[in-house]
Amino acid sequence: MAVQEFKLQVLTREHQGFSNITGEINRILREKRWNQGIINLFVRHTTCGITINENADPDVVKDLLGRLEEQIPWSRGADLHGEGNSAAHLKSSLFGPSLTIPVSGNQLALGTWQGVYLTEFDGPRTRTIQITFIH
Repeated sequence: MAVQEFKLQVLTREHQGFSNITGEINRILREKRWNQGIINLFVRHTTCGITINENADPDVVKDLLGRLEEQIPWSRGADLHGEGNSAAHLKSSLFGPSLTIPVSGNQLALGTWQGVYLTEFDGPRTRTIQITFIH
């Protein structure tokens, strides 16, 4: 068994949003010739997360963001955290900081409609994803 690592920088463009990073991850897998194994993607931040969701219809992520904002509005007024971004911390906790995905043939072994998304809740910012490939 061997372990290889890489860091991916992602610049998010909105205060809250989903960035489809599937193509970028697959590009790295091809360039590094990481053919068969598993990959762990770990977000090194507390106000963003990572998830797998539908990649065919962009309205899905818009709906997700809308529902999240309904349930966890940005400005609640009663938060104790001095930076005022408690909503971002809560939303990112719901998605979590990591994913583990099988790799086959130099690409993520995802389902037909699946894509990997960086979930931003306090941007725009440059985010770092630690990529660990085990084979």
